[in-house]
Amino acid sequence: MKKFFILTVLAAFTIIVSNCGSSKKATASAPKSNYETNLKTLIADNCSPCHIPAKGGNKKAYDNFANVKTDIDEMIRRMELNPGEKGFMPFRKMTKLSDSTIAVFKQWRADGLLEK
Repeated sequence: MKKFFILTVLAAFTIIVSNCGSSKKATASAPKSNYETNLKTLIADNCSPCHIPAKGGNKKAYDNFANVKTDIDEMIRRMELNPGEKGFMPFRKMTKLSDSTIAVFKQWRADGLLEK
């Protein structure tokens, strides 16, 4: 009985010590997307001139962080519509944005709507 007890204690000690080591690698998280780096250029390329006042746009300006942050859900909804559906954007291009482009907007929203 004494041998069984000692073996059990040794086995438990071995398991605990083997899991306490610092050999586990820390996983690096991917940098979060932000307005300045990931969205600003996409908006300038795809929402111009309508939503860019400097280019003659007369719709709500999306050349600034505050407006895009406020309207991101509606922007994504409208980008996901098909051409010809009411509210489809970008209106003037009459072609749907690529799934990868729309994914950038969704990722920015999922990452917390960071400015920089």
